[in-house]
Amino acid sequence: MSYDPDALLDRRRLKRRLRIWQGVTLFVVLAGVLTLLQSHGELFRGDRIARLHIEGIIVRDDARSQALAELARDDSIRAVIVHIDSPGGSVVGGEDLYNSLRDIAAQKPVAAVMGTVATSAAYMSGIAADRVWAREGTVTGSIGVILQSANVTELLNRIGVEPVTIKSSELKGTPSPLEPLTEAAREATQNVVRDLYGFFVDIVIARRPLEADKVRQLADGRVFSGRQAVANGLIDEIGVEKDAVLWLTSEHDIPAGLPIQTVSERDDDKSLLERLVRLSGKSLFSNALTLDGLVSLWQPAAR
Repeated sequence: MSYDPDALLDRRRLKRRLRIWQGVTLFVVLAGVLTLLQSHGELFRGDRIARLHIEGIIVRDDARSQALAELARDDSIRAVIVHIDSPGGSVVGGEDLYNSLRDIAAQKPVAAVMGTVATSAAYMSGIAADRVWAREGTVTGSIGVILQSANVTELLNRIGVEPVTIKSSELKGTPSPLEPLTEAAREATQNVVRDLYGFFVDIVIARRPLEADKVRQLADGRVFSGRQAVANGLIDEIGVEKDAVLWLTSEHDIPAGLPIQTVSERDDDKSLLERLVRLSGKSLFSNALTLDGLVSLWQPAAR
């Protein structure tokens, strides 16, 4: 079989062009991947400051705890700045976040910057930092614990519904909206609230330069503005992130000009149930019903 020389030449030229375009395509894809990795801090990691945002209702979060543990272990992270904008959450959630931040602070300096609201469990978390800033108009404080229930037995009687409860002992499942609260149940529940309140107060006493009696005086559940919180010693200064960076460079020998990398919470790591629980805050149910225990939350009934 004979071949047309011109056809063979055209075929070689076509193959050459195809290889060139394949090379260009491969280069573009590789450049895109490298750019994406660098934007997420996964490539060419140098020394940097991590920025973490804590927002919304605080509950126990395994993905968040793992991310914070990685920050503590990462030697290229020279410091951490935590931005807090939250009304609080569960006592367990605040305890978990507080302990995670203290673990980081044992390895590197941690600064907290409060936003619009940083109350209750969010305040507990914030004082885990080595230094705390807030804006003048920040609402913070609300040191305390709350457990809310209701008695709907009279309403059920009016519509002809009689609740039936079978339990092993008087205090099992109390308080419950389906039965009146007895004095014994009230006292037992109050004791739990008092104990967790004492736990919260002890954290404040340990972390703030205040006498124990002064802390107990301030820990009556009230909120404070940022200016009031500074005046009472509940936080350190009025300021924003740039003030935290200045403190890190001047007090902890963190090199000026280090890049600040935002550490984002990965929703992909959450189960479908966890995502639905977060969305339930937009439903007809109280936010308190989505929390993992007693509540340290400012205005928990608000929607």
